[in-house]
Amino acid sequence: MHRRLLVVLVPLAVLLVAALGVPLSITVGEREMQETYVDRLNDVGRFASLTETALSTGRTEALQQELTRYHSLYGIPVAVIDTSGAVLLGPTGAYQQAARAEPALPRIVTAALAGTRSEPSWEWAPWDDAALVVAEPVGRDSEVVGAVVSISDLSETRRRILVRWAQLAGLGLLPLVGLMAVAWPVSAWVIRPVRELDAASSRISQGDLTIRADAENGPVELRRLAGSFNIMMDAVENAVQRQRAFVSDASHQLRNPLTSLRLAVESLEPHLRPGDDGRQMFDVAVDELKAMQRMLNSLQASARMESIRTASPVDLDQVLATRVERWRALTGTAGQRLDVDVPAGLRVQEPSGGLGSILDELISNALRLSGARLVEVSARAAGGVVTIAVRDDGQGLDEAERAQALRRFWRSPRHQNVPGTGLGLAICADLIGTAGGVLRLEDGLPRPDGHGFAAVFTLPIASDHETTTPPLDAGRSGRWRSPSAR
Repeated sequence: MHRRLLVVLVPLAVLLVAALGVPLSITVGEREMQETYVDRLNDVGRFASLTETALSTGRTEALQQELTRYHSLYGIPVAVIDTSGAVLLGPTGAYQQAARAEPALPRIVTAALAGTRSEPSWEWAPWDDAALVVAEPVGRDSEVVGAVVSISDLSETRRRILVRWAQLAGLGLLPLVGLMAVAWPVSAWVIRPVRELDAASSRISQGDLTIRADAENGPVELRRLAGSFNIMMDAVENAVQRQRAFVSDASHQLRNPLTSLRLAVESLEPHLRPGDDGRQMFDVAVDELKAMQRMLNSLQASARMESIRTASPVDLDQVLATRVERWRALTGTAGQRLDVDVPAGLRVQEPSGGLGSILDELISNALRLSGARLVEVSARAAGGVVTIAVRDDGQGLDEAERAQALRRFWRSPRHQNVPGTGLGLAICADLIGTAGGVLRLEDGLPRPDGHGFAAVFTLPIASDHETTTPPLDAGRSGRWRSPSAR
């Protein structure tokens, strides 16, 4: 933003300097040309008066010497032309050579022989190479007997114009340099609170509600904005803390009465006879009490994990090394199979609560809820993120159910009698989001009657390169494999 502000200010300053400098440069060039023209006109006028006297008396030798000396001194050929256009006096060779390069010369000479003084040429720009032709009639009105013509090279005049333009450009650069010298620190002073506010917003979006903007520096308007931002964040943080405290305290306070109630209900079991309606109601009450206890445990775990909102780097190899065998033990007891296909050396930002806990939840759902025979864990790195997928070939969810599955306490009608709280996926999605990732639900592995279920989430690749423990085992292909997967 600092550079963008300078990109706006500097071109405006350049346009302002150009708007003042270009007309001034044109005026300087025209003035130099005017001075040169007046100087040549005075010289030609003097020679015209001498020519009129010389022609009337027939004494032209002195005038010829004067014209030759003028040419040798200034390098400007001046010639006296009669009414037929022939050269009477002057350096004839130099004049004719210069005349061949000036296509406008015949027109100017014709006008002078008609008694009209030539107008100044405006071809003075440095990129032009035309000479200055000045003609003065000899005689007056109908008594014009000839003309004095000078052909002046304007290279020196154009050089002076370039020098003056360079001086003006140097003077024009001074305000630009001064503007840059002032605009850079001033714009930095103005933009600094905005950058800090943007950085604070980014930290808050990652879950750090303790960050605050600097309300002491910068312009008054930005200080007021930073102050309002801090007040808003104080209110948000207090509300979130009260919410977490309420969930944690309510869950904790309900645990003891619920435990006492469960003990009281279970103490009734010896007084019930098998087959009685009371026995059936007793079983329902115990199951409901167990479900409520699981719910309170999940709420407490959710409150604890949500209070930790920072992500940290972790090696995916290490996470898998500590958990794959445990997952395989679960699948082995139910006749299920787990395949792990993860490249070695992946390092990601671990969500609060642990990446292993998230994978535990997703694999547990695949084993318990879908009736899968095969569960596949895979990971791929691309575009600065690592995509981790847990797919199964079990009974998946349709599109409408997947749209609701990330809501808290939502459970599929098929799983109402399966132990659970409906909080697992919602908590996983929230924790992954705090680490800068996204959890999405998709179709899983193909099966004869449809498709399975897949939980796919992304996590940013960790930017640091700290030394970590090497993976437990790496095959020739460079992919992580547990010993039983070989």
